Amino acid sequence: MTTSCPAVPVPVPATAPALGDAHRWKVLAVGVAANASFSAAANGMPTTAIWLRSGYHLSNTQLGVALGAMGLGVALTELPWGMATDRWGDRPVLLTGLLGTMLALLTLLLWITPADGAVPPLWALAAGLALVGVLGGSVNGASGRAVMRWFGAGERGFAMSIRQTAVPLGGGLGALVLPSLASRYGFMPVFGALALVCGLSAFFTWRWMHEPDFSAEAATEPQNASTGLFGIKPPPPLQGPLKNRKVWRMVAAIGLLCVPQFAVLSYATVFLHDHGRLGLAAITAVMVALQAGAMVMRIWSGRHTDRHANRPAYLRGSALVALASFIVLGCIAWLQAPGWLLMAAVVAAGIAVSAWHGVAYTELATEAGGANAGTALGMANTAVYAGLFLTPIAIPHLLAASSWPVVWWLAGLVALATRPLFPKA
Repeated sequence: MTTSCPAVPVPVPATAPALGDAHRWKVLAVGVAANASFSAAANGMPTTAIWLRSGYHLSNTQLGVALGAMGLGVALTELPWGMATDRWGDRPVLLTGLLGTMLALLTLLLWITPADGAVPPLWALAAGLALVGVLGGSVNGASGRAVMRWFGAGERGFAMSIRQTAVPLGGGLGALVLPSLASRYGFMPVFGALALVCGLSAFFTWRWMHEPDFSAEAATEPQNASTGLFGIKPPPPLQGPLKNRKVWRMVAAIGLLCVPQFAVLSYATVFLHDHGRLGLAAITAVMVALQAGAMVMRIWSGRHTDRHANRPAYLRGSALVALASFIVLGCIAWLQAPGWLLMAAVVAAGIAVSAWHGVAYTELATEAGGANAGTALGMANTAVYAGLFLTPIAIPHLLAASSWPVVWWLAGLVALATRPLFPKA
């Protein structure tokens, strides 16, 4: 027979008044800054592909290796970073990763940039970029776990989508700044600018990122020992994400749906330059517009799915939208359409295949549970950055065997393959 004890308030840590409910927005801002800092490197560096190719004397195949190296570094360490976050917390993992990434970028600046006619070998460039990925991968799971812990169920999709806008935000800022730096001054200021933003993000992480030791509800509501908070019986513990088949299916879907996104981010500049004969201003405008549109759509998607509670249906629909956009892009490339139409098609495809991120990560973290969110997000990001490693390597071989339209059509088919992997409504 279960006995109920008198209702007592949940103890609140001494730090609670200093943080308060509004502090969650500072935590979200830190998550956005940390992700944007790394995204400026991971998604900004590919926008310098033309100058990376010429500055380091690379072929298209070697360029693919260099662009994919950062993704390989992230893919190898995302899961360990996520598990470390679940064990030690968001703050120490973020600080370690951001400061380490800053040092890795400074290493590239000092020793692995072309200078005075000397060109560093491909292996050194790839190793340096891979090290940036190894350390920078820490930001993904740690900041996502922090959002899941600080925000309630009714606003997590919106908050996580805002956090995910950091990826196109960082990529957009990178696209706006890095190509100009690379074309005019070389890669020393490129790596220096990236190191600076990582250092600034580390400072704000130190200042604002804290573990939530309580929720607003737990601090104010009585708790019954037999039934739990609000008189509701606690649910049984969730299965660990590494043993959860639904988690693995979503991880596979997220990883695959990022492949066409990385195809655009990695090679759109090369496509527009080589196939469309466009210059620096037009290419920069396309990449900035793509990233800005992706930001807007990620926020809209998070708010929309929070209001309608339709995350699974939205994700399955996103695969079809991505398929359609890449079919159109391939057809426009095949028809040798004018430059402005190529630009519009690239922007549309890039936005279509980028809008779903926050929704997918929220659904994944919800399935895994807050205590295991870091591990689940680490699993997803391992798959995502494995795609970032393999996609730039595969595209030159596809181009050699076929053409740009075929590359874009195949990217659309990959998007379609993710639809059955997302959960049904």
